Parts: sequence; structure tokens; C-alpha cells
Amino acid sequence: MDFRKGEILAFDKPYGWTSFGLVAKVRWLVCRKLGVKKLKVGHAGTLDPLATGVLLVCTGRATKRIEELQAHTKEYVATLRLGATTPSFDLEKPVDAEYPTEHITREMVEEVLARFVGIIEQVPPVFSACKVNGNRAYDLARKGEEVELKAKTLVIDEMELLRCELPEIDIRVVCSKGTYIRALARDIGQALQSGAHLTALRRTRVGECRVEDCLQLEGFAEWLDCQTIETTEE
Repeated sequence: MDFRKGEILAFDKPYGWTSFGLVAKVRWLVCRKLGVKKLKVGHAGTLDPLATGVLLVCTGRATKRIEELQAHTKEYVATLRLGATTPSFDLEKPVDAEYPTEHITREMVEEVLARFVGIIEQVPPVFSACKVNGNRAYDLARKGEEVELKAKTLVIDEMELLRCELPEIDIRVVCSKGTYIRALARDIGQALQSGAHLTALRRTRVGECRVEDCLQLEGFAEWLDCQTIETTEE
């Protein structure tokens, strides 16, 4: 492997880790292996700390491909809790409102999910990395400032109901770059004339890269030790 020339590594990001934190750990381990002080390393598509799954990490000259990799179709499996909302649309913030769910049936859920397939408009969560006048939206939101984000046009290729044990459902989503599954949970809850938030999220695929083929961060140092390393000069 030639980490300076450029490698693309697929990791199964662990729960509780930020994408930045995983990149920093990988950079440190690779630099230690190469005996260098610095190396370009970046990721293609942020995963929230409470999410797990496929995170593509690029090294060296391969960092120039990040934008291309971010454009790949992504697949997620998500668990939604109906009848309750949180300000962050997931478990980062506590429940702030509860809504009735007695009227919701499996058939109703399937009908609502079908409405979201195709080209949709989605307002990103205020607790997100979207920029507002040069500032990250989540930084402003955590300071208690009002944040107004514009809707973005997205494509949902597939939406499948995997489990329906009301008030909890599991869904599989295949979608375009820029889709916030947390915001999708919010919108599904509203469409069901109730509320909803995300309680679990796993990115199972990016392009052709599937989570079952990913490296585990826990065993990455040992994996590195087994690789034949080449060192292209900058």
C-alpha cells in the first residue's frame, strides 16, 4: 500500500465516534507506521457520532477524490421512534414533545414511506454541519441562536419498511448525497400526523462498498502491520 500516493480505506465507524475522530486516529496510526509526522487524510461523507457504518477514508493524493466519493449513492438502515420528537431529531437531545400514535397502522406507514420516494425537498436539521454565514449550524444551535436553513433537493431511490412494531419502525433508505436521515425521520413523523425521531442509524453501503467488507477501527493497527508499505515521495 502507498498511503502518500493515495489509498481509499473503508471503515465501519463505531458508535460514539465522530467522523473527524476516526480520521485523526487513522492518520496517527498510518503516520506512526510510515515514520512521518504528517499525512493528508480525510473522509468522504460525515456520519454523526450516534451512527455507525461505512465511512470512506482517503489518504495522500486520494483526498482529491473525496468530492467524487461523496456523490455516490448511500444506503442506510434506521430505527424511528414514532410519537415523540427531539430538537436534534435523534438521541443527542432529550424528547421535547409527544404525540398520539393510536391512529397509525402498518398500512399507513407503508403509504407514507412511498410518498418520499423520488425527488424531494428537505430542510436540514439545525444540529448539522451546514454552514450559515460561515458558521456551522450546530455551533449556532448549541448557543441557543435561531437557525434558518433552506430546503435542499434530494433523491430517495428506495424506501423499505423492514420492521413495524409500533411505535417503533425500522426502514431501509437508498438516497443521494446530502440526505439527512434524521430530517427524514422528522418529516415521516409529520406525514403520519404525529412525531418521530431517530433512535439508531447504520450506513450499510456507499456506492459499491458494503459495511460487511469494511475495516474495523479496533483492529486497524494489527491490519496495518500485515500490509506491505511503499513510500512515494511527495
